[in-house]
Amino acid sequence: MNQLQVFNFGSAEFRTIQKEGIPWFVLGEVCKVLEIGNPSQVKTRLEDGVITNEVIPDALGRSQMTTLINEDGLYDVILESRKPEAKAFRKWVTSEVLPSIRKNGMYATDELLDNPDLLIEVATKLKEERQARIAAETKIELDKPKVVFAEALEVSQSAILVGQLAKLIRQNGIDIGQNRLFQLLREQGYLLNKGEQYNMPSQRSMEQGLFEIKTTTLNNPDGSVRVTRTTKVTGKGQIYFVNKFKKGA
Repeated sequence: MNQLQVFNFGSAEFRTIQKEGIPWFVLGEVCKVLEIGNPSQVKTRLEDGVITNEVIPDALGRSQMTTLINEDGLYDVILESRKPEAKAFRKWVTSEVLPSIRKNGMYATDELLDNPDLLIEVATKLKEERQARIAAETKIELDKPKVVFAEALEVSQSAILVGQLAKLIRQNGIDIGQNRLFQLLREQGYLLNKGEQYNMPSQRSMEQGLFEIKTTTLNNPDGSVRVTRTTKVTGKGQIYFVNKFKKGA
């Protein structure tokens, strides 16, 4: 369960969540407290193990994907600060914030612990924020196919060769080449695997509208005529396979 908590260090405010019992701090707001100007540069200097991304409400209540750092990452960022108060900030976090989180499951001041009505109010707000976060995460998950669809749509206006489809899939982050793609399409029944129909679309994939066959008539030097057939991936097929491979990845 992730619990959003807001802390105030002097006049500066920053948020944390608990993820599997571990506190994570909003990187941009920690940098603001410590007067570090460019959180994106700080992020590039941190190790992957101290960084995560979560959907949490911003100051206006809008759910946003946010970069967070754990306790180790927090100390790394504090060491980068030239602000004289950085030492006091670290002492405050280690002596008050973290012990309170571990003891109470939230940052609980004496005022909060001594006031049951206020405690209930805070707990209710945390529950509402959690429900909002879950709803936002669900929406992001539901929107993923739409995002993939939009990415693929730009290059799906005409039929392309299977080799070009492999390049398109690579552009979408999947490491695959033409030969491997042909092999997978045969193994999964999209293309035929035997005889004169080798690498031609199966009846099923043609009915799905994933492929079309381009027929070309060539005149040989001896006057005979040769007909070639080439498998091409339709616009619908491009979207289908990009979505399929990205989902599989």
